[in-house]
Amino acid sequence: MPHGLLPIAAADAAPDLTDPQAVVEAFLAALAASDLDAALELVADDLEYVNVGLPAIHGRERLARAFAVMERPTIGFEAYLHAISADGPVVLTERTDVIVWGRFRAQFWVCGRFDVHDGKITLWRDAFDFVDLLRGNLRALAAIAVPSLKPEPPAGRDTAPGR
Repeated sequence: MPHGLLPIAAADAAPDLTDPQAVVEAFLAALAASDLDAALELVADDLEYVNVGLPAIHGRERLARAFAVMERPTIGFEAYLHAISADGPVVLTERTDVIVWGRFRAQFWVCGRFDVHDGKITLWRDAFDFVDLLRGNLRALAAIAVPSLKPEPPAGRDTAPGR
């Protein structure tokens, strides 16, 4: 999968799932494609998922339960990479994530750390600015009434995350 595609999308050729960066890109692409089964294939049974400041989720099965809502046709997720870097098993991302729920579209800045061992994500830790998240949600609510306020997807890697 070419690095830095906006948005993260499924690759034409199968990614090298021994490469930690390729595993993370494939995982985010699967989530964006609402393919929860494919995403779960890329996480370890003992995964630790942390949104900093919120309770952690431990284990693939608990992640599956938490993310099952994404399989509804009115729910969507998008991820736009601004930067990605790997150092051994550790992959760092700077992204704009988008949560879609019907006409509600909230996008916000996220930095993530993924630890990948033997082709499986063992740690997924995301950090975000709660003010930016609140601003994204308020804008999404306002855009339901005033569609011109709906945020556009980032135009490129150099676009400010979350805007």
